[in-house]
Amino acid sequence: MDVYQAIKSRRTVRDYKPDLIPEDVLRKILQAARWSPSSSNTQKWSFIVIQDREILAKLGEVAKQGTFIGQAPLCIAIVMDDAPRPQLDAGRALQQMELMAWSEGVGMCFVGVREEGQVKAVKELLGIPEKMELITLLPFGYRAEVPKPPGTPRKAMNEIIHFEQFGGTAQAQ
Repeated sequence: MDVYQAIKSRRTVRDYKPDLIPEDVLRKILQAARWSPSSSNTQKWSFIVIQDREILAKLGEVAKQGTFIGQAPLCIAIVMDDAPRPQLDAGRALQQMELMAWSEGVGMCFVGVREEGQVKAVKELLGIPEKMELITLLPFGYRAEVPKPPGTPRKAMNEIIHFEQFGGTAQAQ
């Protein structure tokens, strides 16, 4: 699947088959993260790969917004270490992992862990040093046999694109 098709067809997946993600697909997902751009090329990230069923189940219990982590065969935690722009850099890596996974038939849904108690519990469970920032948990898996919802409607280009200044409607030449 080419990049444009992956971008247009990508859907958030929260229901997963129990099938394991093949090692070669996992490696591609991790390489996509590794090759992501970062602020001043600092690469201040770490990616924790979780495949242990017990740890996945515990993450699903702790992350209240992502109980579905418990049924995923894979989860990757993104952690930043004193990064100048942690959310931006993690978001870039996340997007590249998501698109690579989708191009291989694997879906995901990022899970925010916002409450301090949840953050502490996840960091303890995964052995993340206190000084590092947990950005998100990314459960990955093959979509369960559920009906595919129609694509999310998008605003018309002329509603969101401005040329030269806000409100500019001329088309690019």
